[in-house]
Amino acid sequence: MTDSAAGPGRDTARARPRSTLAPPAHQLTGRPPVASRRFTSRAVERTIEGVKAQVADPDIARLFENCFPNTLDTTVDFGELDGKPDTFVITGDIDAMWLRDSSAQVWPYLPLVTEDADLRRLIAGVIHRQTRCILIDPYANAFYKGPGDSPWKDDLTDMQPELHERKWEVDSLCYPIRLAYRYWKLTADTAPFDDAWREAMGSVVATFRTQQRKNGRGPYHFERVTGWQTDTVAGGGWGNPIRPVGLIVSIFRPSDDATIFPFLVPSNHFAVVSLGQLADMSVPLGLGDTFAGECRALASEVSSALRAHAVVEHPTAGQVWAYEVDGFGNRLHMDDANVPSLLSLPYLGVCAKDDPLYVRTRGFVLSSDDPYYFQGRAARGVGGPHAGMGRIWPLGLIMQALTSTSDDEVAAMLRTLKSTDAGTGFIHDAFDKDDPTDYTRAWFAWANTLFGELILTVLEERPHLLRS
Repeated sequence: MTDSAAGPGRDTARARPRSTLAPPAHQLTGRPPVASRRFTSRAVERTIEGVKAQVADPDIARLFENCFPNTLDTTVDFGELDGKPDTFVITGDIDAMWLRDSSAQVWPYLPLVTEDADLRRLIAGVIHRQTRCILIDPYANAFYKGPGDSPWKDDLTDMQPELHERKWEVDSLCYPIRLAYRYWKLTADTAPFDDAWREAMGSVVATFRTQQRKNGRGPYHFERVTGWQTDTVAGGGWGNPIRPVGLIVSIFRPSDDATIFPFLVPSNHFAVVSLGQLADMSVPLGLGDTFAGECRALASEVSSALRAHAVVEHPTAGQVWAYEVDGFGNRLHMDDANVPSLLSLPYLGVCAKDDPLYVRTRGFVLSSDDPYYFQGRAARGVGGPHAGMGRIWPLGLIMQALTSTSDDEVAAMLRTLKSTDAGTGFIHDAFDKDDPTDYTRAWFAWANTLFGELILTVLEERPHLLRS
């Protein structure tokens, strides 16, 4: 989720209007007082102390201490609903729950659920809440806890009272599968996977099939009355034309920006992985052999279509993955820092870090041939259209480190991340390539928690980079 709230130094006249919350006072200084934290996990607190003892750089240690627990400290609303755990997770300064963000925000805590029963119930509650959201509308990306007053209620689409925003993004249905699959693998707990969850998963696969658009445009359409081009949709709300070749249409990117060519390649890759995971869960969790076969068949079809239509020749980078295609042979060469991205493919389990096609694609993404790779006095990294030109996304910097095979590159990303927090001790949405004090979103839990995941990963795989 990337609804950009204006941060210090931001030209707010250029920022599209958003429904945002002001960050709590502590968010510019450190963690909230213990009594004000939304949820406390003993396992998370032990992890923080253990990491701090191993990290030599005090700035990195401070960032980790603030960022890793940020989702639990500030964004979760945990309770029960209908006798089941229920966890509503806002993104930070926007009082709504994105299927993508909520999954990513709690993802780094999953390895700790076997140590902390309360944390396990909290994440089970996220799975239950995401199930409810998908059953309300599989095409929506962001939800309220109950009926709300969305600033987008007049969008020209099929809005409902529980929706904050209704932008169809393939990854919105992939992230809940990713979260459910790893939770199930780690805990063997089947309680969250009830009849409602099975119905929701049926809706996911049906929605993917519909958005292959083999039998017409399908029911989803979206337009917004706005002066911000990427916030509305071409083609009368159905997007630019596609040839149905087996790929899945994603009218919006994970940045919540409209696609140009509606087959968004990173999201189709993510769908292949997610469908495979859903197939693995199908028999043990009561969806059955037939459903598992449907998932595998769809995954195979999308994978074959990606190879046939999204592997393209770039004038200088050679054979690479395109970012978007349309089935007619048109392609868009770029990347966007939001995940799924081309840069993030190994992180999502699509391929190995040393896969030759990925290596060439990564080289393109991290070069001046990518129109959204920015180099400035303060930093260099991937951005995207959403926050504007010249603005680097820490999500992209973190993903560059997580997908790297080089100690030097990982160390460089750590130096960049700690030097671009504008002295706040938190990770932001985007910052100016020349001036990190010009940033957006002082309270963005996904970026904070992902930074925590990066530090844990580096400690596991390259501990010498943090201990020296």
